[in-house]
Amino acid sequence: MKVTATLKYLRIAPRKVRLVSEVIKGMDAMAAINQLNYWAKRSARPIIKLLNSAMSNAHNNYGLVKDNLFIKEIRVDEGSKLKRFRAKGFGRAAPIQKKTSHITIVLDEKVAGLKADKKVKEEKPEVKEIKVEKAEKPKLETEKRKEKPAATIGSRLSNTLKNTTRRFFRRKTG
Repeated sequence: MKVTATLKYLRIAPRKVRLVSEVIKGMDAMAAINQLNYWAKRSARPIIKLLNSAMSNAHNNYGLVKDNLFIKEIRVDEGSKLKRFRAKGFGRAAPIQKKTSHITIVLDEKVAGLKADKKVKEEKPEVKEIKVEKAEKPKLETEKRKEKPAATIGSRLSNTLKNTTRRFFRRKTG
């Protein structure tokens, strides 16, 4: 059974992604992940994530064994281009195209019909929670919050003026 996964609008040029994708075409899925983990290319990480996603799709949606999968097809297509401009001499501008990629991976089974064992969910006995309400402490009138005397407006204003003058005139002489 074929399982596909796609990654769209990857901000790496398709030409650079194809360097990595051509190496893993036809490999076992697990072997391809091991191979890509040691690649220093920037496009290896997104391909690993996409390959893991495709393997998880196969396992969760179709019940396939992850060790029984291989990469039947990997296709790197050109996505939309982000158009930018770079300043050049004599007041000119040169166009820049920031290219994007669309990657499609198709996985297939090595041995047809090999299914993963389905996990049987065990029903857990329901545990009833007993809510215990805590008794509130009676508030005494003597435990009032101590209030600070309100600062006068004039004192705050004078503090801010002093601080601003200190900020502007910090001359270090001597």
